[in-house]
Amino acid sequence: MKLHVKVIPSSSKDTIAGWLEHCLKIKVQAPAEKGKANKAVIRLLEKTLELPRGSIEISGGSTSTRKMLEIKSEDDNLVNKKLRDIYKP
Repeated sequence: MKLHVKVIPSSSKDTIAGWLEHCLKIKVQAPAEKGKANKAVIRLLEKTLELPRGSIEISGGSTSTRKMLEIKSEDDNLVNKKLRDIYKP
């Protein structure tokens, strides 16, 4: 499944801030340098969605604040439910 995210690097804490239209807003402490913020986003989402390591990849926008993520899961419906239940748009 694909997920659009907007990343705010160098924030005070790692958190999922909620929905910004059809885009999930994610704040991470890591700076936007050498892929640090990208790695932090992936770690945060894998932990939040209870997915194994390596389940999420950046498929577009790796150098942009707006990214497209590819989530590999055996149950896309469960991932969608977790996103809806925790962070209501």
